[in-house]
Amino acid sequence: MSVPDRALDRAAEPGVARVHVHPHASGRIRRVSSPADDPSDLLPAHLAAPSSSPYVDLDRAAWSRLSESTPLPLTDEDVARLRGLGDPIDLAEVDAVYRPLSRLLNLYVTATSGLHEATSTFLREDTGNTPYVIGVAGSVAVGKSTTARVLREMLARWPETPHVELITTDGFLYPNAELARRGLMERKGFPESYDRRALIRFLSKVKAGHAEVRAPVYDHLTYDIVPGAEAVVRKPDVLVVEGLNVLQPARPSAHDETTVAVSDFFDFSIYVDARTRNIRQWYVDRFLALRRTAFARPESYFRRYADLTDEQAVERARSIWDAINAPNLEQNILPTRGRATLVLTKGPDHSVQRVRLRKL
Repeated sequence: MSVPDRALDRAAEPGVARVHVHPHASGRIRRVSSPADDPSDLLPAHLAAPSSSPYVDLDRAAWSRLSESTPLPLTDEDVARLRGLGDPIDLAEVDAVYRPLSRLLNLYVTATSGLHEATSTFLREDTGNTPYVIGVAGSVAVGKSTTARVLREMLARWPETPHVELITTDGFLYPNAELARRGLMERKGFPESYDRRALIRFLSKVKAGHAEVRAPVYDHLTYDIVPGAEAVVRKPDVLVVEGLNVLQPARPSAHDETTVAVSDFFDFSIYVDARTRNIRQWYVDRFLALRRTAFARPESYFRRYADLTDEQAVERARSIWDAINAPNLEQNILPTRGRATLVLTKGPDHSVQRVRLRKL
């Protein structure tokens, strides 16, 4: 078992709180912290014994029941448009997982706005709200881009947050020429391959309430930054920031011991989680799908892979995963999972099976 698999397999780990809804006890939650716990020990959720875990842990069924009265604003056509390659998300998944999540985020945004007003009153200052920033992290091929797009659409349907924008950190990768100069082309996606200072400046301006903030644009077809292209963020109610390493802690250097982390600008953060072996298979499946579509286009950086046989394509995808994506996941991405406000854990079929929410 690999290091990530051991880290992910916490079903029997002491101290990790489990929350189960008893099938015959409406509104009651059973917390099980060890196999020795009495299964009949049922308490209302608000009276459940505290655990040593910083998270409330809910299975899919318990989570999906938390906002049954919240309307579902998306259609099958909307979900098909938002679906990422290889991610089979459907309206049922949006209903079970993202409807409760959008309601939770709506509550957090509203509460933060109220806190801002109270603070402004206390300080006797009339300052406007700044964007509520949500970070979405996770491995390559885990489905974080789909999660970010669905959240953008869902949150924009709430009357409190009609203006929601999405930025991916791909735009803050160094251009290929600079990566090649630094000897980092084989480490694209690792923390050192990003212009972290530019990303920090971008988020700092967003949180300072600038009317317009500009970000570089990345083209997955050419596998490079688009020269001269910019994405413009115009003071949204909510900004979703999606990327591999957005939960990385600050990395003070010899020249700057006060370095801030990207996540310091987040009001809420989500980590999309799954077992490493499942993510690896999803990556291979996506590689095969791209070989038949985007890779076949003449301008594609990966055009050389379009004519591979199925066997050759699988072998190549696995080698890329093992050489680049797996080490990045193990060394940089997975260790940041515990920094997230909320963790969505997927099963082998890409459906979310477990939700962990950090306690306030």
